[in-house]
Amino acid sequence: MKVKLLACTQDADRICAAAGNSCYSERPSADIVEDIDPERTLSRIVGMGHHSVIEHAVFTFSVEGVSRALTHQLVRHRMASFSQQSQRYVSMDKAAYVTPHTVEDNKEALEIYDSVMDTIWEAYKKLEALGIPAEDARYLLPNGCTTNITITMNARELLHFFSLRSCNRAQWEIREMSDQMLRICKEVSPIIFKNAGPPCIRGPCPEGKKTCGHPRTDL
Repeated sequence: MKVKLLACTQDADRICAAAGNSCYSERPSADIVEDIDPERTLSRIVGMGHHSVIEHAVFTFSVEGVSRALTHQLVRHRMASFSQQSQRYVSMDKAAYVTPHTVEDNKEALEIYDSVMDTIWEAYKKLEALGIPAEDARYLLPNGCTTNITITMNARELLHFFSLRSCNRAQWEIREMSDQMLRICKEVSPIIFKNAGPPCIRGPCPEGKKTCGHPRTDL
């Protein structure tokens, strides 16, 4: 898996702070932005629950080598934009798939897994050789098939995304992607994402009896 930030709102902390402060000032954000204290202002406004101001910050990521199982989960986040590699226009003739860690760590399971994947791709290539269009041959391909996707979210949706997907109870692959995205966001916008991550970072776990019992301390 490879996660790269393609673009983001420049000086997002300051812009969001100015936008938020303009709601309580006679001055427009253009007059406020240069002399504002982003950390003090944004912490106060967001702390009041005024999260709409961080929607002015937008982040676009390129994600490479993740599974279709991951992207099926990803599109549940509706306040986002996605552009995914097409299996209709891109031939998947080379076997490329994600192997779960639990399978990698079990020699017998790995042999079964790889054998099935080899069979799938062999059948896929045979269908293509018979003149079957890639858009039809792809019906054979598994959820583990790798794909590339471009993701754009505003900061408010990212906070929600990190809250769910960086949780220990999230599915492992999307959690690894979320963690990479979160670390990048903290580098470029440290104020907005200061307390970003699963709820256990900010207080008690809301999962009740389903809690993992291991708060994240590595983000």
